[in-house]
Amino acid sequence: MTEGQPADTRLQQVVDGIVRIAAGDLSTRIRTSPNRDDVDAVITGINLLAEELNSVYQEFEERVESRTIELQAAHRQMQRMAMSDALTGMANRTALMHGIEAALLASEDGAKRPSVLMIDLDAFKDINDSFGHQTGDQVLVEVARRIRWAVRRGDTVARLGGDEFAVLLPETSLTAAMGVAARVQEALTECIRVDELDVWPRASIGAHAGLAGESAEDIMVRADTAMYAAKEAGRGQNKAFEPVMLYSRQLRRDMAAELRQGVGRDELFLDYQPVVELASGRMIGVEALIRWQHPQRGLVMPDDFIPIAEETGIILDLGRWVLRAALEQVACWEGELALEPDFKVRVNLSAMELQRLDLVDHVRQALTETGISPGRLIIEITESAFVSGGDVEMYSLRSLSALGVGIEIDDFGTGYSSISYLRRLPVHTVKVDRSLIRDISADPGQRHFVDAVHGLIQAAGMEAVFEGIETLDQAADLLVLGCRSGQGYYFSRPLAARQVADILETGAVLPLVQAPANSTGAG
Repeated sequence: MTEGQPADTRLQQVVDGIVRIAAGDLSTRIRTSPNRDDVDAVITGINLLAEELNSVYQEFEERVESRTIELQAAHRQMQRMAMSDALTGMANRTALMHGIEAALLASEDGAKRPSVLMIDLDAFKDINDSFGHQTGDQVLVEVARRIRWAVRRGDTVARLGGDEFAVLLPETSLTAAMGVAARVQEALTECIRVDELDVWPRASIGAHAGLAGESAEDIMVRADTAMYAAKEAGRGQNKAFEPVMLYSRQLRRDMAAELRQGVGRDELFLDYQPVVELASGRMIGVEALIRWQHPQRGLVMPDDFIPIAEETGIILDLGRWVLRAALEQVACWEGELALEPDFKVRVNLSAMELQRLDLVDHVRQALTETGISPGRLIIEITESAFVSGGDVEMYSLRSLSALGVGIEIDDFGTGYSSISYLRRLPVHTVKVDRSLIRDISADPGQRHFVDAVHGLIQAAGMEAVFEGIETLDQAADLLVLGCRSGQGYYFSRPLAARQVADILETGAVLPLVQAPANSTGAG
């Protein structure tokens, strides 16, 4: 023991030191005596243990601090990801809604309320379908950059998904918001160069300045409603919200609900437009055209309800109803009449239907249950549905063709036409859009162009049907060019099933085309 210091005192120091260390004070050190006796050996061991524990604790603290910093950074990154669009780096819908709500809170102190622009690219689907989604993504990134350039400092640009964008303008009047919308339109006027393609983006823009009592969701709905009004007015339009627009939107919702009910209430029926052999006037088929006899609205034409059906997905039910009804009608004609072997019924199929995995089974079942030969049926699909190139679409087309069903491109010439892809598709017929023959009789250049298009279609091993024939001159010119068949008001407007049966039963010919005496072939 240390001179002058009792043994129990030194032992008490050791105990006190151990208690402090155990309590977490790892900086505690117990003093040793000059004697270096057994007690000092114990004290030295305790001090070394405390030093090692302190070192371990410091290392642990550093690791915890480092891990905390990493977790905080990861959390911030996750927050950024949760609040931003992965493709463009702009804000997303969640971030936009938070921004609107914050701007509304700020406006309670007397500041102006926020305005919102809703921006939807016009015909962007054609870009994806024709050039692929990679090209579409590049266009979206450039569009986002241009919108960001066009708005003001402090405005928030968000991509809501697909080809839809929005801009939050804090403390902004409607007049100022419409000015920003005009700058966005101006920024989009210059073409976007993607690889070797020139893309000309246009947008429909709706604007709404928040009013007292409106929530963030209210402002978004009103701006979105104005955007739809702009889209209906034509491409590249800007519209400010007006209350009557909500009424119009509600009418569309009501019509969608009534249309869904109408499918089950036998309110739908088919008319049939004849397809005619130009040289003889003989009806060689019909195109099934859907009509809606609404109990209150009266007769509703497809242009008024098909877009709504496509927006709401009802088009799937409509398409299947049309197919079944058309095949059942052909079965009736076959039971009553001696149909020519080349008489065929054409049924339109939407791009959405083409993406259904059960399409081929449904068509096969409908043919079997109605007893109709697959060769009597031609499926018409718009050009944009063909060029999307999806695996499901190509499987459906090839399987339908293998089944014996004819495949026809409808409205050929209205989209990003490319003759080269025709040979790669299981297509049998091309229906040339009416816009190509409108001026065929008045414009020799257009006549030569139609002749060239017809020649390319034939070179690809397919038949051409020309739609929209409205005059004798148009029909005669097509006949001189070697075109075999067509349809249009010159021959007949759409007919009821009974009227078609009367023509088939009597063997009547529709207006017979005779080429003018001075007509000469082109090319």
